[in-house]
Amino acid sequence: MKSQQQTLHKHRLVDAVQTALTKPAKVSAVVLAGMLLCTPALAQQAGGIRGKVTTEQATGSVSGVTVVATSPVMPKPRTVHTREDGSFNLPLLIPGRYTLTITAADGSVQQMEVDVLLDQTSNVNVALQSQTGDIEVIQVVGSPFFAQQGNSSLSNSLGSDVVEALPVGQTFRDMLKIVPGVQYTENGTLGPSAGGSGAHNKYGFDGVDVSMPLFGNLASEPSTHDIEMVSMERGGAKAVGFNRSGGFAINTKSKSGTNEFKGSVEYKIENKNFAASREDGVEQDTDKTWITASVSGPLIEDQLFFYGSYYGPEEKGSNKVTAYGPTKAYKSDRDEYFGKLTWAPTDDLLLNLSYRDSDRVVTGGSIGEFETDSVSAGDQATQKIFTFDGSYILGDYTTLSFNINKFDYKTGGKPDVELGVVPELGASLDVANLDQMGYFNVPDLLADTEVDAASFNVGAQELINRYGYTENGVLTGGGGVGAYYQYNNQNFFRDSFELALDHEIIGNELVHSIHVGLKYSEAEEELSRFSNGWGSISYHGGRNVALDGSPAGLDPTSVYYIATTEQMSFVNESGQAVSAIHSFSESWNLEINDTIEHGDFTYNIGVLISKDTLYGQGLRANSANGSGWELAMGEKYKMYSVDWQDLIQPRLGIDWKYDGQNSVFANYASYNPEASSLARAASWDRNTQQSLKVYFDEDGNFLDSGAANGSSGKFFADNMKPHRIDEITLGTTRAITDRLQLRGHTRYRYGSHFWEDMPNNGRIAAYPASSQSPGVPAHIADKGLYIPDLADRYDGIGSPSGGTYVIAEIDDGQTKYWEVSLEAEYFGDRTYFNLSYVWSHYYGNFDQDNTTTNQDQNIFIGSSNYGDGPGRYSWDNKYGTLAGDKPHLLKAFGYYTTDWEANIGAYLVYQSGQPWENWDGAYYGYSSGTIRYSEPAGSRRSASHWQLDLSYNQNFTFADKYVLRFRADLFNVFDRQTGYRINPLVTSTTYGEPTEFYNPRRLQLSVGFDF
Repeated sequence: MKSQQQTLHKHRLVDAVQTALTKPAKVSAVVLAGMLLCTPALAQQAGGIRGKVTTEQATGSVSGVTVVATSPVMPKPRTVHTREDGSFNLPLLIPGRYTLTITAADGSVQQMEVDVLLDQTSNVNVALQSQTGDIEVIQVVGSPFFAQQGNSSLSNSLGSDVVEALPVGQTFRDMLKIVPGVQYTENGTLGPSAGGSGAHNKYGFDGVDVSMPLFGNLASEPSTHDIEMVSMERGGAKAVGFNRSGGFAINTKSKSGTNEFKGSVEYKIENKNFAASREDGVEQDTDKTWITASVSGPLIEDQLFFYGSYYGPEEKGSNKVTAYGPTKAYKSDRDEYFGKLTWAPTDDLLLNLSYRDSDRVVTGGSIGEFETDSVSAGDQATQKIFTFDGSYILGDYTTLSFNINKFDYKTGGKPDVELGVVPELGASLDVANLDQMGYFNVPDLLADTEVDAASFNVGAQELINRYGYTENGVLTGGGGVGAYYQYNNQNFFRDSFELALDHEIIGNELVHSIHVGLKYSEAEEELSRFSNGWGSISYHGGRNVALDGSPAGLDPTSVYYIATTEQMSFVNESGQAVSAIHSFSESWNLEINDTIEHGDFTYNIGVLISKDTLYGQGLRANSANGSGWELAMGEKYKMYSVDWQDLIQPRLGIDWKYDGQNSVFANYASYNPEASSLARAASWDRNTQQSLKVYFDEDGNFLDSGAANGSSGKFFADNMKPHRIDEITLGTTRAITDRLQLRGHTRYRYGSHFWEDMPNNGRIAAYPASSQSPGVPAHIADKGLYIPDLADRYDGIGSPSGGTYVIAEIDDGQTKYWEVSLEAEYFGDRTYFNLSYVWSHYYGNFDQDNTTTNQDQNIFIGSSNYGDGPGRYSWDNKYGTLAGDKPHLLKAFGYYTTDWEANIGAYLVYQSGQPWENWDGAYYGYSSGTIRYSEPAGSRRSASHWQLDLSYNQNFTFADKYVLRFRADLFNVFDRQTGYRINPLVTSTTYGEPTEFYNPRRLQLSVGFDF
């Protein structure tokens, strides 16, 4: 277990620097409210208001005018006085709707309402005139979607009103579907693509980085009922918010209390009869329910607020039938509690403290379409998130903010059927009872043209007769029988600290908004993994084809069965098992940014510099050895460091407001994504905690064993440059009318310097004689070994072979992304509508999201199947269209508010299909076809997909403070269950068929009560 005496570090993550374009305010004879223009706010869970007071009177003064901002979400009002030129600044405001009260020297008072969104600053202009009657309140409503003056980034923001009015869903992931430019996905692990890998996105909840350490995927699923505002940045980042994302960055703000006691409760249901039949071949009756409840109010009026919530989703599956027949019931239960305090002890100091605790238990899961009931597994996950952040206004021009947070995510999975077989090297495999030895992958019959197909098919047919499933009256292979193959206990921890100082310098012609931020974070993974029986077992059938990772001298024609077994499953002579492996990473980040306003131009000059350090387990320093190390199982050591000078990420932008309202902008930004799995993948203790390949003959007799490819400790090649993405953006915004706004842009991204684990002799090793590939290009072969002195580096800790794996840069590795986008937004009195279209092309020779048959999982970044021998290198048909390429993406959504307190919402999406290509190991002389492309990447494409979602929300208000809510959400109205993630293995009986389908039409009904 992880020690409870953890050093608590401060952290503050705002992954999106948000701006928004709004419709111009209504103009009266008293107040002229300017456009709500958006400039990036500070790196806090906050927004701000900037403005300028003017007067038409020659003798009128605009200096010293009192501006007071009040809001239900702010415990205390914020008061400032205008400067000599009439300008004022209200930073570090909790996002929400504010009333500005402007009091002139003559006592006249004017008011306006302004929306402040997360990570954005709203600009308003006020024209002072003598008061002639009652105070008139002008409402300035912020657009949640558009970037405008002073900002050259591609940012979007939305509030709870938009989320609640549209057919979105219940989880954090569901909200991503309405963000322009982000692909629609129903993945449960891998994030959506938006110009980069789905594993390189960044996810923030109340500023806490909830991305999975080592893997980059989303680890948290907060309910949307808890989220008040969302901001997202998918390009053109400033050096504000520590955005190193290679994809997009998203941040959310949770709801807070107010001076008014409030509460709500909601019950939602999706009955088994509310959904259409699935196309994926799995028949199952599934009932889903969600219970959400919240309560908030003041503990100390005008000073201390509280907010608390509960989220309880439950899913039950029964009568499930696969190709093998009925299976056990499935159940998933989750209980999540959240509490938050907001305290303003003084007018200038604001503090937030929150804690989230979630527990989820699953039973009867992981049974696929072609698997038996016995392979089911259960899992449990607990998640705890603590955050403490604050902001302090040091004066009219300077603010200080901080964030401390702690993220713990513990998971455990186990087979529902636990086998009595204990694996032992040298022991035999009971081939007469393979379904009791582990998880047995029933073979498919080979095509007659395949190597040794005739002899292989004889044995395979016998196994199919015993373990196959019946399809159209014929026993068929390709399924899975036995028991789930693995026990997996995997825990993640991240502690962070962030500090930011912001200062404004007002000159005669220039205004400098200077931001300086410092962030430190450390992450850890604790892993113990055991096989159930022999683990996963496959049939080789004595084929004369190369075996991945097999020991030298092993004749492949003698091998009939191969088991993949975790080394932790074995014990030594003393009966001791291998201990858990701990992996660590540490990151320092310093950002400096200056936003310069000069007339109609706004310039951004910034830089983010970082230092990343990886720590492994299993070595201790020893200068007596040539390597400088000695073996020390369980001991932490410094593995690799990327210094400040290698992680310099410039951020440059310009915005020209050419006619006082509309703008043209340009931006250059560079990113070094920090997600990396190498702290574990290259850790030396992996030599004692490997995934082993165990080889058996036709009768199940033990032949030999060897480590699975890359499953070992590794050294790093010299002079590697860190993974980098360079980006150029050009765009424009335009207000067609006061209700219709447009934004268009084009963007180019170039990715380079990808790292992977590869055989040291990968550039010079010969391909099998039966390979049809031309092999290694001459200019790459001329480079020789990745680490020429590898033998010296191993002195005292081992003996490498030519094929020993090392960490190196991928030769000629690159990705390219082009994007052209047009977004339109319309505001009506009762109507809101948003339309976006993106044309894009994503191509190159390194595809992080296409390194295994199941892409929707946590896959090593820097140590995947890519580069694992012939057929898997950058020159092996890898250049082409990447899996995240979807040339056409159209989104349209909006809502209409009726006279009878109802909202009608709609969401429409159309996007191109997913690229794929043939995988064939025989093309390179191997039995395994995993990511061995026999044609250029992305040569084929699955069908395009579109769907329409609808919602209806009816409110009944009584006694002026109670609201009874009824809601219906209908997803995928036309039941468009488009297939995707095509099976590319040419030797599979299901080759060319979809392995996943978009979810069927389904109806959710809910009833809620607000008080």
